[in-house]
Amino acid sequence: MGRFKKCYFCAANQHKSDMIKRHVPNAITCCNLLSGCFSILFLLSGMPVKAALMIFVAAIFDFFDGFAARLLNAHSPIGADLDSLCDVVSFGVAPGFIMYFLIGLPLEKLVLPLLGVDLLPCVAFLLPVFSALRLARFNVDASQTTSFLGLPAPAMAVFMASLPLAFLQLGLLWEGVLNPYAGIAIVLIFSFMMVCRRRFISFKMKSVRWKGNETRWIILGVGVAGFAVFQFVALPFILMFYVLMSLFFPPQVEQTGH
Repeated sequence: MGRFKKCYFCAANQHKSDMIKRHVPNAITCCNLLSGCFSILFLLSGMPVKAALMIFVAAIFDFFDGFAARLLNAHSPIGADLDSLCDVVSFGVAPGFIMYFLIGLPLEKLVLPLLGVDLLPCVAFLLPVFSALRLARFNVDASQTTSFLGLPAPAMAVFMASLPLAFLQLGLLWEGVLNPYAGIAIVLIFSFMMVCRRRFISFKMKSVRWKGNETRWIILGVGVAGFAVFQFVALPFILMFYVLMSLFFPPQVEQTGH
């Protein structure tokens, strides 16, 4: 009887440990969502720099939830869907609001008024729409394990978040330095790239060897060197370098054998 009780408690403790372990990645994913919510809150409170930084924080959580799932071998049935739902906020709605702010900042009067709101900066809300489409397609496409079909939503979001940080370093954040129509063009181009059929590089490496990871290491090297020299000003150019490397050196699709 004593042995049975001991085995029962051991099994119960193991089950509890497995339950906790299984929910660690989901908890990190929810921190991604909270970061996106705080980004929107900071922007509505007139703090675009903090709003941009929170998108970077969300990107860190987005990286570590998948890392934690692989490390702990803790994959829950809701993990992928929860991740996409959180990403829509952090890498769709939040960057959309940042671009709404940047496009509307230099406007001295309403260009396309409707019910007291200028519709011109609202073009920025195409970003969350196309981000949602991009993430929904990712969930049902089994070919995106080693590369991405279309620009990843986090990459788009990091680019948008890098703009106010770069303008701040240049001392031009509140000067309305971004032409509204240039901002709209950026929104349209990145919206298209998220749903286009071109392959983009993924940084999920099976090994750290140079062979087979040449483009990844070049992008990482240029990114680290650029940020070390130019700090935040380098961020938009690093993201554009990633896009160009993906377009000119598209990754190969690995056959899964399904």
